[in-house]
Amino acid sequence: MPAVIRSVLLLLMLMAMPFAAVAQPVDRAAVERQFRTWLDTRIWPRARAEGVSRTTFETAFSGVRLDWDLPDLVPPGQAAAPGPQRQAEFGAPAAYFDEGGLRSAATTGRQMAVRQAGALTAAERATGVPGRIVLAIWSRESAFGRAPIRHDLFRVLGTKGFMSTRADYFADELVAALKIAQARPVPLAQMKSSWAGAMGQPQFMPSSYLAHATDGDGDGRADIWRSGPDTVASIATYLARHGWQAGRDWGFEVRVPASVSCTLEGPDRGQSIADWEALGVTRVSGRPFPEHERRGEGFLMMPAGRHGPAFLVTPNFYVLKAYNMSDLYALYVGHLGDRIGFGSGGFSGRWAALGRIDRAGIATIQRALEARGRDVGGVDGLPGFKTRREIGRWQESAGRPATCFPEPGMGAALGR
Repeated sequence: MPAVIRSVLLLLMLMAMPFAAVAQPVDRAAVERQFRTWLDTRIWPRARAEGVSRTTFETAFSGVRLDWDLPDLVPPGQAAAPGPQRQAEFGAPAAYFDEGGLRSAATTGRQMAVRQAGALTAAERATGVPGRIVLAIWSRESAFGRAPIRHDLFRVLGTKGFMSTRADYFADELVAALKIAQARPVPLAQMKSSWAGAMGQPQFMPSSYLAHATDGDGDGRADIWRSGPDTVASIATYLARHGWQAGRDWGFEVRVPASVSCTLEGPDRGQSIADWEALGVTRVSGRPFPEHERRGEGFLMMPAGRHGPAFLVTPNFYVLKAYNMSDLYALYVGHLGDRIGFGSGGFSGRWAALGRIDRAGIATIQRALEARGRDVGGVDGLPGFKTRREIGRWQESAGRPATCFPEPGMGAALGR
């Protein structure tokens, strides 16, 4: 195609586009100047009021420029971009539990249990949080400090606090980071973070550090970047302060008979483990539930509905979710902790092969259920427990076998 014709066609396409769809050019040099002004007029007064010195402030931002490669940025004068142009395929739960990765993490975890035995014992004595759970979180967050954490904390939080879709949140975290810098637990150059501003080996946001970071090695500092004992003590303290119940487990893999509906899942459907047992729910190991657990509350959790393993979880499972709000994250931590502490193997239940469905397809199902007056927990393209539960209720009402999980074609069937 001749260049002149391509140029004309491109011009016609641009003319046909809605005005708002044509991105406005960004003068990055001007935005950098606005960033420096924002730091001086908006962040510095707040930091000074929190006891941060001008020297600390200047050192933190020495040579810092905006990181234009971070996600979810909204430069001044620009409208926030609409949702993604395409929806990613939903990652089936099984993908979260790579067997090779779990075996390797458990092996390293058992080695770290020996190496950090004193710190783990002290932390469990102080908080009631088992060492195997602390180790599992430490593994997941930073591979016991071996995963590279390279981002400049102040560049990340400065950029996101100045021009992101959650600017107010990140501006608050930036002030918290400056308070940490003033205390100097480590040299400022070593205060590295993830691209989202999560710091050090336990991946604490600055506000979480201020609330929960703990000195585990007795040197007077809570160094979550370089100290194993401080990392152990800080993770345990975080879980304890979020309600970990000492003496209780996180949960058990179970068999759920067909007579027990998968729609009974959820943290708002709890009953004693003895009551679940009376319904026919049993441990896959064949062993009875511990007597002290039978008296406690348990909750059915089926992350893939009838297409995968099922669990009775305790309130401690939801404490793990305080660290990361994903059901799969909490399940991964509990499962890896069991492998580290008890030498457990893989799940007994098998993850079935699921039909390909993307987040847009799941969102269609959620909207259709909402149109029927069902509470799916919001239309986000993710099959949380409320979505799973309402799918099962619809399946039961339609005379279908209840699987409690989204499937291809379900959105169309709901729309009819």
